[in-house]
Amino acid sequence: MARAIMVLGTTSGAGKSWLATALCRWYARRGFRVAPFKAQNMSNNARVVPGPDGRMGEIGSAQYFQALAARAMPEVRQNPVLLKPEADTRSQVVVLGEVRRDLGAVPWRERSELLWPFARDALHALMAENDVVVIEGAGSPAEINLHASDYVNMRTALAVDAACLLVTDIDRGGAFAHLYGTHQLLPLDERALIRGFVLNRFRGDAALLSPGPEQLEALTGVPTVAVLPMWREHGLPEEDGVFDDRSTGGPSATSTRPLRIAVVAYPRISNLDEFQPLRNLPGVRLTWARSPSDLDGADWVILPGSKHTAADLAWLRAQGLDLAVARHAGQGGAVLGICGGLQMLGEALIDLHAVDGPLGGNAPGLGLLPLVTAFDPEKLLQPTQARFAALTAPCGPWSALSGVAFDGYEIHHGRTAQHPDLPTATEAVRNTAGGVLGWQQGNVLGLYAHGLFESPAVLRALFGAEVRTLDAVFDGLADFLDRHVPEGVLLSLLQDHNQDHNKEPR
Repeated sequence: MARAIMVLGTTSGAGKSWLATALCRWYARRGFRVAPFKAQNMSNNARVVPGPDGRMGEIGSAQYFQALAARAMPEVRQNPVLLKPEADTRSQVVVLGEVRRDLGAVPWRERSELLWPFARDALHALMAENDVVVIEGAGSPAEINLHASDYVNMRTALAVDAACLLVTDIDRGGAFAHLYGTHQLLPLDERALIRGFVLNRFRGDAALLSPGPEQLEALTGVPTVAVLPMWREHGLPEEDGVFDDRSTGGPSATSTRPLRIAVVAYPRISNLDEFQPLRNLPGVRLTWARSPSDLDGADWVILPGSKHTAADLAWLRAQGLDLAVARHAGQGGAVLGICGGLQMLGEALIDLHAVDGPLGGNAPGLGLLPLVTAFDPEKLLQPTQARFAALTAPCGPWSALSGVAFDGYEIHHGRTAQHPDLPTATEAVRNTAGGVLGWQQGNVLGLYAHGLFESPAVLRALFGAEVRTLDAVFDGLADFLDRHVPEGVLLSLLQDHNQDHNKEPR
């Protein structure tokens, strides 16, 4: 039976995913069989992985990367429940990799009780097959309005007697109050599982923190086991939301002006983690566009994936970004649409089954590619090996992709085809079975395959540059822990906790 190490946070964005990924590689490098786990993730960043009975499923991108860091095969049990927000009050429910519309219709509190058995059984199966299971919590474990129905945090921890680390973002301020308040709001049996506090994203002289950690330990009985410095250049794709657009790749050796790539950040943006390599490239500046002025001076415009294509297209029009994108294309600027972005670039969206939202996703597209997309109730999930055809000139930077092969993945309900009454676009990308995955017309390119910029061959073709491999990123995370976590702390978490669970700190 494995030992469970769990990373909890005082807030969302405290650094749980980053630390859990680093721990996966740290323990794996010491010869342990390691698996990641998160009972429930809420994210529109997802990856295609093996599911039950040989079918493909999807899990949150964070657990996908954690599995790679652990040197394990990513699979659906590592994130048995994935909620993909479609609106502020509605999410698609994915259980063991498959969409469950029946559970999506159940109210949240009642649904949690139905979902917990799937998570519990997946967790126990991973515990039986591994030496270490690194568990990531969600948000905060001390949300008292949600605690009774929260199975992602302390119910999971109690189920496997997890050794828990509670991490906080000290850069935001209030770190000691966050740690103390979170600890105090937990019941005694749950407090007893907290083995250490972690101060994340610290800038300055760690000696100046004293006597804060000592006073906190006197109040709670829990030591501060690590102070982790601010590190923006770690290279790990972000887990939640739109990440900051500061380049981590540095200036280019051959150009004084960075290539500016603007990604349209609509409300239901998905799979944005695939753009992390662009941040790591020298001479590239990645920015987020929410208004027409954000496209001023952009060399490329990217329409990324979307969990609700029609709604995001309506938002894009409301901001005036539809005209700005068309103007950019008309002036010879490069435009790339990926998955939902590809669908938006076409002539029309047809949603006869209300797949793309309860009101249906019928809408005119941007008209930049002669395509029509119809939404199918069955979601297509598959890894894919793709190759670009010889792209027709003039096509801007995309000509460099002619003949380039790359590995990616598909997650979509849409089925896209050429408009029968319009001049055809070039069938730009095909998979190994000959299926068309992308189309190109002039400087506008759209494709269904995610993962384009994660391909070294693509980066070489487009930018003549290399970025760190994911494996090197994971090793860098583990090296960072070696430098900043005192020796013996992480191995000590694998030992039984002999502390009296009923002992109250003074």
